[in-house]
Amino acid sequence: MKKRIIWLSGSLGITALAWVFWAFNREPQDNAFEIAKNLQIFTTLYKEVNNYYVDELNPSKTMRTSIDALMKSLDPYTVFISEDEIEDYRTRTTGEYGGIGATIGTRNGKVLVIMPHEDTPARRAGLKIGDEILQINEVKVNSKNYNDVSKLLKGQPGTEVELVIKRYGASQTEKIKIKRERIKINHLPYYDIFEGDIGYAQLSEFTAGASNSIQKAVEELKSKGAKSIILDLRGNPGGLLHESINLANLFIPKDVEVVSTKGKIAEWNKTYKTLRNPIDTEIPLVVLINGNSASASEIVAGVVQDYDRGVLVGQRSFGKGLVQSTRLLAYNCQVKITVAKYYTPSGRCIQAIDYTHKDKDGKAGKIPDSLRRAFKTRAGRTVYDGAGLEPDVVVEKEELSPIAQNLLSKNLIFDYANEYVLKNPTPSVKSAKEFSLSDADYQNFVNWVKTKDYAYTTELEKNFQSLIETAKKEKVYDNLQNDFNLLKSKIAKNKEADLQTFKDEIRELLETEICTRYFYEKGQIEARFDDDKELAEAIKILKDPKRYQEILRKK
Repeated sequence: MKKRIIWLSGSLGITALAWVFWAFNREPQDNAFEIAKNLQIFTTLYKEVNNYYVDELNPSKTMRTSIDALMKSLDPYTVFISEDEIEDYRTRTTGEYGGIGATIGTRNGKVLVIMPHEDTPARRAGLKIGDEILQINEVKVNSKNYNDVSKLLKGQPGTEVELVIKRYGASQTEKIKIKRERIKINHLPYYDIFEGDIGYAQLSEFTAGASNSIQKAVEELKSKGAKSIILDLRGNPGGLLHESINLANLFIPKDVEVVSTKGKIAEWNKTYKTLRNPIDTEIPLVVLINGNSASASEIVAGVVQDYDRGVLVGQRSFGKGLVQSTRLLAYNCQVKITVAKYYTPSGRCIQAIDYTHKDKDGKAGKIPDSLRRAFKTRAGRTVYDGAGLEPDVVVEKEELSPIAQNLLSKNLIFDYANEYVLKNPTPSVKSAKEFSLSDADYQNFVNWVKTKDYAYTTELEKNFQSLIETAKKEKVYDNLQNDFNLLKSKIAKNKEADLQTFKDEIRELLETEICTRYFYEKGQIEARFDDDKELAEAIKILKDPKRYQEILRKK
């Protein structure tokens, strides 16, 4: 076997050399010889290591390590996709897969159902949020083999899978048989009318059909009386380029530029224009974005801003101005390669990280402000490249308090929602918009959480400890010890009061999590509306036509 691998390595070197000269004879490159030389070095290196290393090598594992290192040296979006990863990749791009339709996650070492999605086999079979999955068919599962759980649940539509589960608060296990179906991920989880005449639509990703879904939603909202539209792209990581072009086309005229791309080779120097008649070029429009709005989301938001077609509200977007293309490889593998940068109609590239110039540790940094350039929107407003999209109206992101972050990270909010619903199996209201926890309900949570481990360290405590260490180093601690003890006592009392100090924030998190149990995805979204500052600002802007126009005219 080892001789065979050695021979194969040598053959690969010859083949690689021949391939490089063939490829570069098609389009001469200055570095063709360097590529051929280094491929030959690599194959002979692998041959020697495989031949003489003290232990047997796993060829697949060793080569995958080399491939991943190569990809990592470029950018996070250039990735190798092996044959057994193709199905997951196809799911991410098409939004479709064969399975039961449930999101699975780990909490405190257990594999749990996080969300059985609407109109799926998982929901119809009665799976609930918080159900612990103990076994899938004959395979016992736990947090150690969590990565295999998704593969075990997926399969050909029409096939059956048997789950052994344990409900929250139950002592006995249950067996549930579920027939797999073709699952379509819902990229439009919510749309509705606010304030009587403001249409709202949330898009979670740009998978196949996303633009058609938004078109149907907007048309329906308009038929119900919507006189303005809020398009929520917060947290939307992007997806298919053509879907972003088609979505932008809904609000801007036919045959105008949406985006252009420029790459190393001529085939990627393209300009994409709208191909259809829009549904409405006049209706007031607000697009919500944040730091997790990326790629295709930024193309749509950039078009809206560059043509002064609507107002961007929220926080600066992620800043991904790169385009990827998938290429087929041998043995049913693929590679997704960054092939170009994209430019919005004003001419700016909003890419925020410079992966070409890395420091000595191999880390890429942000494009410095001194290199960012100014561009003009159609109405003459100044916009800049090199750092994502700056909203027209910035709403500062509110950070969670340390205690709220701690309750979330220790899954105590998640667990208490299960506890609450166990005691209150039927909601007291018809929708998440109406649900709220009383002061007595919140006190029940406080009493419950005090029996749990929710210890955490605040930034103040860290700084206080650093101050003590400095005092000891400078040999003044003994003189200040009484003062330190007094301050430590006051800090501890403040910390004990955090459950009351940050009551409103924690209660909002609890209400959202509990509504998720009662009303699933829709409840999760609706429960956040009453504390959604970006949404509130968007509504204010749309209810004030004069301000809306002033924002778009401002130079």
